Amino acid sequence: MSVWGWILMAAAVAFATKLTGYLLPSTWLGSAGFRRASNALTIALLSALVATNAFASGQALALDSRALALVAAGVALWRRLPFLAVVIIGAAAAALGRLAGLP
Repeated sequence: MSVWGWILMAAAVAFATKLTGYLLPSTWLGSAGFRRASNALTIALLSALVATNAFASGQALALDSRALALVAAGVALWRRLPFLAVVIIGAAAAALGRLAGLP
């Protein structure tokens, strides 16, 4: 299949998924179980994206200053610091890691 075929198929799947959301009864979408599942999926997808960006380098895994920044930001979040402080602490940890010689 050509690239355009794959693109059209992906667009059709995305459209069908959105259409399914409109066709489901509102009682299903408003249930507590559905809300818990959708919240859990959102957190899982975001966590996977963060882990991929923090530990992947091309086709290999890498432990570098990004991992140090992620740990520092995680500790700052755990301490319930404001978001701006979390970003600054993560950036400072990455800068110090690179200064120390981490890639």
